[in-house]
Amino acid sequence: MTAETAREVVITGIGVFSPIGIGRSAFWAGLSEGRCGLKRIQHASWVAAPGCIGGEVSDFNDETAKKEHLKTLRKSLKVMCREIQMGVASALQAMDDAGLAVGSVPANRIGCDFGANLMSSPPEVILEGALRSRTQRTGNLAFDYDQWGETGMPGLEPLWLLKYLPNMPGCHIGIALEAHGPNNSITHDEASGGLVLGEACNAIRRNRADVMVAGVTGTRLHTVKACQSARLDPLADGPAEQRLRPFDRERRGEALAEAACSLILESRAHAEARGAQILGTVLSCGASSVAGRDGVADEAEAVYLAGRAALDRAGVSAADLGHVNACAAGNPQRDRYEALGLRKLLGAAADSVPVTAVKSFIGSSGSGASLVELAASLLSLREGYIVPTLNYSLADEAAPLNVVHGAAAKASSGLFLKTSVTRMGQASAVVVRV
Repeated sequence: MTAETAREVVITGIGVFSPIGIGRSAFWAGLSEGRCGLKRIQHASWVAAPGCIGGEVSDFNDETAKKEHLKTLRKSLKVMCREIQMGVASALQAMDDAGLAVGSVPANRIGCDFGANLMSSPPEVILEGALRSRTQRTGNLAFDYDQWGETGMPGLEPLWLLKYLPNMPGCHIGIALEAHGPNNSITHDEASGGLVLGEACNAIRRNRADVMVAGVTGTRLHTVKACQSARLDPLADGPAEQRLRPFDRERRGEALAEAACSLILESRAHAEARGAQILGTVLSCGASSVAGRDGVADEAEAVYLAGRAALDRAGVSAADLGHVNACAAGNPQRDRYEALGLRKLLGAAADSVPVTAVKSFIGSSGSGASLVELAASLLSLREGYIVPTLNYSLADEAAPLNVVHGAAAKASSGLFLKTSVTRMGQASAVVVRV
């Protein structure tokens, strides 16, 4: 083994909390059965989604968090919102999946890179503080901003802020795993997964760590965030299992969801020395951010540039790819932007390289989606095929792609590209070989 191959970065563990299953086995069962994870929301009385339907991780609740997924961190649950809980739980699950016990890696040789959205507290959390800040004006009660600091904020729970900081998943994971190596947090919406992978891989390649946790968590199934999403993006309606139609000509919109996923990354030398099962090799990562002087994003160009950088760094061509795992969520406009970027990237291979969109199974969870989608490719390629895009039947003539649909496609290669892009024009791309 050369010094160069010794610092190759391999994936040895998966921890996943998704609308179609918690854990590698359950998640794979949902994929292989072609099961859509959209259903009536249980953990919130109402969210701004048609019919209150979304991609909820319904098997994750306060009791399962305490008794199953976070039993070693029960005292810390009071400073973790739901997003943080799922993110931390996915990291612990990934460590178990990789066969790594806490303390088995020297503390200074294990670290964490974690992605999350900006987190919002539900309205009821600030209700008491808001009520304390009321004042009488022209015969009516009104909120007085001047009273918030002195009178309102003392009405909040003392540790309120710690429950909703997007850097807290990485903090809790570092403590729980006794990981004193590199630790960073990224908040770039859908692009977060590829970016944390890139940073975590670089930490290993530069010999700053032997093991890194790279993970994401995110939700749009939230009383506040759902309203924001409904304002920014069209949301699909109709029967739950038929709502999501990524890349399809008749796509109508997205579906709100939640998810979390962590991957354990190791140097190849470290993984092989302990006899670990290697699930895949991360060959390269690319990133881009493209917007005009007017602030308008160019998602197509961002996807192209991030993908171009990833392919060039991996030393492979578009024609070498066995498939592309896309970010598409069923958005009428944004799916087309990504497809145009992919067509430019794939060039002459655009009509032949298979493309799949896993959000047709799990919905849109912001930062939480990208590594769940990447995990889907890792698991399906181990079985020799590519998961299909649900509900796809009609090509979009404006930007056609070779979308896998109807049934799984036999994989011709274990090499794939994962793309992710935000509405702000931030994109990440990852090349992986299984």
